Amino acid sequence: MREGVWSRMNAAMNALGPDWLAHRYDPTHDAVHLRRVDRATRARVPFLTDEELGGPGEPQVIRRADLAALRTAAVPAQFIFHSAYCCSTLLANAYDRPGQAFSLKEPVILNDLVGWRHRGAPPERLGPMLGEAVELLARPFERGERCIIKPSNVVNGFAPALLAMQPEARALLLYAPLEVYLGSIAKKGLWGRRWVRDLLSKQLREQLVLPGFSAEDYFLQTDLQVAAVGWLAQHALYHRLAAKFPERVRSLDSEVLLERPHEALAALDQLFGVACSDEDRGRVIATVFSRNAKNPQGERYSAADRKAAQVEAVGQYEDEIAKVLEWARAVAENAGVPMSGPLPLLG
Repeated sequence: MREGVWSRMNAAMNALGPDWLAHRYDPTHDAVHLRRVDRATRARVPFLTDEELGGPGEPQVIRRADLAALRTAAVPAQFIFHSAYCCSTLLANAYDRPGQAFSLKEPVILNDLVGWRHRGAPPERLGPMLGEAVELLARPFERGERCIIKPSNVVNGFAPALLAMQPEARALLLYAPLEVYLGSIAKKGLWGRRWVRDLLSKQLREQLVLPGFSAEDYFLQTDLQVAAVGWLAQHALYHRLAAKFPERVRSLDSEVLLERPHEALAALDQLFGVACSDEDRGRVIATVFSRNAKNPQGERYSAADRKAAQVEAVGQYEDEIAKVLEWARAVAENAGVPMSGPLPLLG
């Protein structure tokens, strides 16, 4: 009888192919919510959130203990960790290559695990679940494909654990120069300024911020100072990752990516182990890099368009950004945090 039940369960699990995305985790019931998101939809939406996917859908809710059969199909995951507003969605779109690679843009299940940790998740439960969530995500559509996960940047605190638990994992540490980042935040207006404060609150919970600031200091800082502190905290994390995993991580400046896309993708393909010809890579660049990453099926958008938007944003807030940049450089020097990324992907 037990063998019959197990056979039916395996058959049910096998029916949940790679279209079924591991979407949410419910720690109260130790269950995973899987929802059907086909490859075309994953390529079309900028993020794998309910908002972008048209609502909560009709998920299959399955006990974590019953998902082992799905996890056996996983391939080693590779990661694009990023500090936001740095072309990370664009780069993830470049890894939707049937037969070669597939990408996941900010899967919510990883954010769920961050939230669980902030609520006091027991480490002996959280660690295994983190590894299993990645395995559930890393199920390829076709044989031989590599998995590229671009987590939300609130997941960056998990980066050391993700690399430690997966020896085959490689990671790109992607960032925009601080001036560009500050311009992007300022351009977003109230929403952007609130977002950086929310990010800093999460970094404080994870003890990722730089030493030397009190709670009162953060309260007194301007929005763009808070943005700069968060950016520096992520740079400090990048340098710690590079020191711990020097053979497995590389960093990339978003402006270098846009100026040298062919070289960047060739180097990144090598880092991630993606087999791709120069001709195929050229087609990817011609297609992906000519569209707005948040709307890859529609609006045309070039590196020149992005640069023009940056100049406009920085120009509008030029005085504020200049003052915060000067302040941030002093903070970085005192904290011993380089303003450039470690172990550059391109020399």
